[in-house]
Order: sequence, then C-alpha cells, then structure tokens
Amino acid sequence: MEFVDLKTQYASAKASVQARINTVLEHGRYILGPEVGELEQKLAEYVGAGQCIGVSSGTDALQIALMALGVASGDEVITTPFSFVATVETIALLGATPVFVDIDPDTYNLDPDLLEKAITPRTKVIMPVSLYGQCADFDAINEIADKHGIPVVEDACQSFGATYKGRRSCGISSIGCTSFFPSKPLGGYGDGGACFTNDEALAQKMRSIRAHGQERRYVHTTLGLNGRLDTLQAAILLAKFEIFPQEVELRAAVGRRYSEQLSDLVKVPHIESFNNSVFAQYTISVENRDVVKQALNDKGIPTAVHYPMPLHLQPAFNGLCRYQELPNAEFAAEHVISLPMHPYLDAEQQDQIVDALQFVFNQES
Repeated sequence: MEFVDLKTQYASAKASVQARINTVLEHGRYILGPEVGELEQKLAEYVGAGQCIGVSSGTDALQIALMALGVASGDEVITTPFSFVATVETIALLGATPVFVDIDPDTYNLDPDLLEKAITPRTKVIMPVSLYGQCADFDAINEIADKHGIPVVEDACQSFGATYKGRRSCGISSIGCTSFFPSKPLGGYGDGGACFTNDEALAQKMRSIRAHGQERRYVHTTLGLNGRLDTLQAAILLAKFEIFPQEVELRAAVGRRYSEQLSDLVKVPHIESFNNSVFAQYTISVENRDVVKQALNDKGIPTAVHYPMPLHLQPAFNGLCRYQELPNAEFAAEHVISLPMHPYLDAEQQDQIVDALQFVFNQES
C-alpha cells in the first residue's frame, strides 16, 4: 500500500505529461519558458488572485514573500509552532524573530483568539499555516492584522485547492504561498512553488527577487535569490492541473469516508463548516501512538507523523524565537498520526486500514 500513490496518478495524466515535456524539449527554453507564464495565468485564475509568481519551491515562496514585505533583522513574524520547519526557517534566515502563537486543538491551525496579545511594535508580518489541507480562520486573522496595519502571508503549502468561505486558499491574504512538492495536492516531479497576490507592486518585487533582484538584464536593484520555477516543472504541473479539480473531489470523498468509519474510534480531522479541505494529510489523534504506528506497519500500512516535535522545541531555533506556553502544539506533536491519503485510495484499501485500527484498539481495550 502506498502512503501517497504517485504512480497511479501518473498513469492518469501520462499522455498529457509526456506531451508537455516533449514540447519543452523541442523549444528548449528551460528557464522561464512559455509554460511558466501559462501556468501562472491559469493558477491565478483558479485562485482568484490578480498575480501568480512561479518559484523554485514552497520554501522559496515563503522567503520571497517575506523579503518582498521587507522582513529583516530586528523584525518579528508571528506564526504557528506546529508546522514543517520551512515555515520558521525562512523567518530566522532573514534575521527576524519567530513569535509563536498556540494552535486551535481541533483544527491544529493558529488560534486567532491568541493572536492579538502576541503583536508588538516590531511585528512585521503574520504568517498562519493552513495545515493538513484546511485553511486557518483568515477573516478573524485578517481583521486583527488590518487593525494593526500588518500584512498577512498564508503558508498554503499544504492547502492549494482548499476553500475558505467560498474563496480559494492562496487568495485570502496579502500574499499566499504554496508548494508543488510531489506529494502535495498539486505536485510536480521535483521542487516548485508559487506566490499569489492582488498587489501588483508586491508581485513585481517578488518577480525581481526570484531572479537575483534583477530589474532588467544585469541591473540588480535589490538583493534576491535564484528562485525561478523550471519550465519542465511548469509543463508537468500544467498537465496535472487538468485532472486537479477531479482529484480535489476524490480527496474530499476519501476524507469523508475515513471520518465516517473512524469517528467513533479516534479523534478524526475537524473541518470547519465554512471550509473545504484538500486533505494534504488525513491526520488522526491517538493515545499510544508508537503502538498504533507499529501495529499498522506490521500489517503493511504506512503512516507518518506530521509533526513529532513542535518548532519552538527544535534545537535550531534555540534562543532565536519568542513564545508563551504552547500546550496545544505540544499535545498534538505527541498524539497525531497520518494515514495513507491520496485521490486514488479505494474503498477496499480504506476498509483494510480501518479494520487494522479497530483491531489495534480492540487489543488495547
């Protein structure tokens, strides 16, 4: 059994993927070729954002967004302690201080009720994460941010395709950043990412930053990085984007079926009534996680833990971050476990996973 089944997905899009790749090989424009612009236009329309900037990874998307907003040494960026390291790594690499706000224990996203008390005169950006495929509560977050004149960057590396109150992830804040890592809801066959905004001036800054701060050839008006999206990855993403709306529906169906069968057994994902999740992961909360993980592994069922150590406890950020008590993040880190999740997970495979979990818990009771 596959945790994420990219082989079956490739079979669904094989002809289009190969045709798109061959087109790039024929024209030979491997850096910022026409496929990049085509992808940017299609993704911007899908999200409902004015601008899309294709970049080299989700991590670079976050860093480029922060650089465009002027984040630097002495600034503070408020974010969540429960995410992948890239969320905070980008803040620290710019010399700013990550300020952690605890998560909502049900959604695992940043708790807006705790946000305002973390704001100081040094707060430059608020960067919530839309974790596991579900958007954070952006109306509440944006209202507080607007009150203090602070831009909001959505770390949407796990939520491309999700909706929040009818609006798509990546189009509900000052800048939205996503990842096209192969296992993401929309994934390439290598690294890639994108930034989205309705602010044309910010879009121009981000385009400049992704190309070494270049305004025009050999004229560099700001410090930047080599953060361009490869043409071949753009071509692959264009092919996979053709089946993406169908895959979003399939992910939702898999998520619903899991929850229907597991809700009496474990803590299943809580999806807010105003959200549609793309289930980048299907994550449950259990006691005795190591026992559960081993028992599933013994039955050939792969699992993963996203994430076993909250970011404020990571050695790399020792002395570099600021936070109050974060009990919800620490509890989640000790209890969450993700089950196989992809659009092509069939009912028979899900039944096998559910039966295995039921057996484990029957053994413990």
